[in-house]
Amino acid sequence: MKFNHIALLAISAFGTLLVSSCGDSHNDTGTQYAPQMYDAVGYEPYRQVRANTINPYGLNMRDPARGTVARPNYHTSFGKGDSVTRDLMIYNIPKDSIAIAERTLVNPIALTDASLDEGKVLYGRYCIHCHGENGKGDGLVGKEYKGVPNYSVGDYKTMNDGHIFHVITHGKGRMWPHGSQMTPEERWKIVLYVHKLQQG
Repeated sequence: MKFNHIALLAISAFGTLLVSSCGDSHNDTGTQYAPQMYDAVGYEPYRQVRANTINPYGLNMRDPARGTVARPNYHTSFGKGDSVTRDLMIYNIPKDSIAIAERTLVNPIALTDASLDEGKVLYGRYCIHCHGENGKGDGLVGKEYKGVPNYSVGDYKTMNDGHIFHVITHGKGRMWPHGSQMTPEERWKIVLYVHKLQQG
């Protein structure tokens, strides 16, 4: 008798669950189990699954403590002994502001045989395939791309430090940006070598 009651209760519960799971709306996804599987709090810093009453705007992420996100100069010095040493700055001139770069930037690296030799090596590593060995725009890739400048003619002969550094950093036209591939020091050394190529 007791077994019949349990079986009847189980059948009733199963039937109720079956009937209640079938709704008229096909857009109803039903009950969501383990909501943290769908809304991972740890990976969503800008929103909160459950109400957060501690942080501003109910966000998971809090503002960093003052001074923990450094925004000073790089403080990278160049040269040894009595040679000129200068600091690199963080380069935050926007891509579309090349005129500002042309007016304000001056190469912080002194022109020496060593810096020019390093610039030549870096030019060979990053630039020669498009711009060619002598800066004539006749590299193997440059022949296919077309429009690669010849540094020793026209306006390209007078490009200044800021213009060259800005274009290396952000790219221009078909040239892709190289700012993420080399340090500011390396870019400035390439600028020195490009000036040599401008002389023909």
